[in-house]
Amino acid sequence: MVYDIAVVGGGPAGSTFARLAADGNKKILLIDGQSIKGKKPCGGLLAPDTQKALAHMDLVLPNRILADPQIFSVKTIDVCHKLIRYYPRHYLNVDRAAFDGWLVSLIPESVDKMNGVVTKIEKDGEEFILSVKTLGGSKEIRARNIVGADGANSVVRKTFYGDSIFRYVAIQQWFEAKTDTNAFYSCIFDEKTSESCSWSIFKNGYFIYGGCFESKNCRENFEKQKERIADFEGFVFGESVKTEACLALRPRKMSDFVTGKDGIYLIGEAAGFISPSSFEGISYAITSGKILAEIFKDGKGDIEKRYSAGTRKIKIKLWIKIIKRWFMYTPFARFLVMKSGIESIKLWK
Repeated sequence: MVYDIAVVGGGPAGSTFARLAADGNKKILLIDGQSIKGKKPCGGLLAPDTQKALAHMDLVLPNRILADPQIFSVKTIDVCHKLIRYYPRHYLNVDRAAFDGWLVSLIPESVDKMNGVVTKIEKDGEEFILSVKTLGGSKEIRARNIVGADGANSVVRKTFYGDSIFRYVAIQQWFEAKTDTNAFYSCIFDEKTSESCSWSIFKNGYFIYGGCFESKNCRENFEKQKERIADFEGFVFGESVKTEACLALRPRKMSDFVTGKDGIYLIGEAAGFISPSSFEGISYAITSGKILAEIFKDGKGDIEKRYSAGTRKIKIKLWIKIIKRWFMYTPFARFLVMKSGIESIKLWK
């Protein structure tokens, strides 16, 4: 069998594309590797843009996907300058694995699904050959078009468009939450250990601490940062229940956004669509998946040009966030903003 479209990746981008592109006329295969390589480490917060994207598609979030507790502010901590500010935020705290599973469950039965990891892709005339590692062994899949929705370490992007985009190593640890601890969500800056940010989240009886680090000495810097935040803010970690790690993209220029051509298209983080300031990517995953699906579905051709034009607003929005990142991650600029207290709130005690 030759599929019309092979979708590599079953996260929010791939599942949204597969659901919306399905029309009964095209043979579509979704290859989801999470059951083999594990669930993607993620804080599991749905930003307002993600909530808006779900609203546009008239989707209602099941209660079983929500995590406890729901928090309405972010505690922003600058370790080096010993500053703390609270800013109002409207995120939804969810179980990320349950969220992804729910999106996959919405895909119609006309779409074939396979649990597996794509290890290699080759061009063979007008078709592509995908080597897929499954729990039962290896398989070869043929398809006329490939949609890469396989995240920061995208094999589709690496195979056909190179590997030049900058990547962090995201490390996240889970701890049993202390019953007498007030729950909070925090964003942490500590330029002594990372040029990027870290975070803490409470979720269903666990305390999660994670951050993005440059690959060199990433684990050592992660542990050092935990010691520094414990000394400054009194975080109590104890023994971790589990440690997770993955790659996270940081787009730095417009050329980092790659949408694809000639039967190979990228959506979500594989395309570079992730905020360089907050690392929020679910909203861009859903939106880009929806845009490409509609182009495939209407069958009017010139997919490359139309998809590139259709994602122009995403690219501009992310370019603005590249600029915004300078104010957040330049220590002196961040110090001035936090010191001023602009847009922060005071806690009532």
